Amino acid sequence: MEEFPKKELETLWAPWRVEYFEKEPPDRNFLEAAARASDDAAHFVITRRKNAFLMMNRYPYAVGHLMAVPYRKTGELSALGENEVVELWNLVVHAQALLRAATKAQGFNIGLNIGESAGAGVPDHLHIHIVPRWSGDTNFMPIIAGTRTLSEGLRALYDKLLDAQSRIEAQQRRNT
Repeated sequence: MEEFPKKELETLWAPWRVEYFEKEPPDRNFLEAAARASDDAAHFVITRRKNAFLMMNRYPYAVGHLMAVPYRKTGELSALGENEVVELWNLVVHAQALLRAATKAQGFNIGLNIGESAGAGVPDHLHIHIVPRWSGDTNFMPIIAGTRTLSEGLRALYDKLLDAQSRIEAQQRRNT
């Protein structure tokens, strides 16, 4: 019987993650910075609307992990106005369309972590997570090695999402 390749699974090469670990302390204002930024590409902002915007998660749970974020900083859903709520959920729908077009996503995990005890990494600036899923996308890595593998770089995926957005907007213009 062949021995389990434990040694090979103990180390994964992911040099892009060093940026996350080198930050001391972690930047808790990255959502605010992205909201104010004029360079969308530097902050991985995909779509801007009047009250909210859509951006990539720089440290994703899965390839294509996006976030819909209100411009106004608040940690409470009850503090959002009706226009902000509607726009956030419209961005969630838009994110699903983009991810279907760019990554062939078959399903989604969508949710919020409200408050630190609920897992919010930025408890004072709520945001909706849109995580694409595929049939069979759960494999042995998270179970055995406690490690996720991401198959695509952020910049390449950002470009794919912008391209998908252009195609979707062009199709919408043709349909109106």
